[in-house]
Amino acid sequence: MPTCSVPMLTNRKSCSVYRIANYARRTTHRIQCSYPAFTLTELIVVVLLVSLFVLLAQIHLFELLGRKTFKAQAQELVSTMQMAASAAAESNKRYEVIIDLIDQSYTLRQITSPDLSQLLEEEIIIQNAFSNDCQISYVLFDDLTETDEDHQIAKFRAGHAGWQNGGKIVLLDKDEQPYSVVVNRANRIVALKEGDVGLLMPKRQDEVPF
Repeated sequence: MPTCSVPMLTNRKSCSVYRIANYARRTTHRIQCSYPAFTLTELIVVVLLVSLFVLLAQIHLFELLGRKTFKAQAQELVSTMQMAASAAAESNKRYEVIIDLIDQSYTLRQITSPDLSQLLEEEIIIQNAFSNDCQISYVLFDDLTETDEDHQIAKFRAGHAGWQNGGKIVLLDKDEQPYSVVVNRANRIVALKEGDVGLLMPKRQDEVPF
């Protein structure tokens, strides 16, 4: 039977309490010796490294978001053009996508008036503006009509038989790299392609009724 040699401890309970306290002190001392504290210099180095990794991750994330923003805006334009062609093909209604280079915007409307130059509020279906990540450079129709300083608005009209004119809408991303939204009036397809692509010239315009 072990005995307690600590003076003034006269019962087993007091002896057990002393042994537990002594064991706790020895254990704490071993832990402190096994895990030395970091110095201030080491902490500063760790904080700087973590900050650098966070900064690099943010830059990479912003680049990805920028690319997605351009592609999202370009794809919205493609979807709008496809919507116009599909709606016209399924009905006897006519639709028009107006590309405005001055306002850097586009509008989809249903044509309800014989006066095509008049845009009524109730005709507007979609109206969107581009951000600085996606800018319209120029528009070229497949009859070689092109937007210039005097003609900053281009109009693609779709009827039951298809597009009245095909062409391309050249967009620039924030790095000024060109992409082309190609409108093919022969098969109604609207596609986004990388680069300033060439146009396939169609048959005569009078062969495609509108």
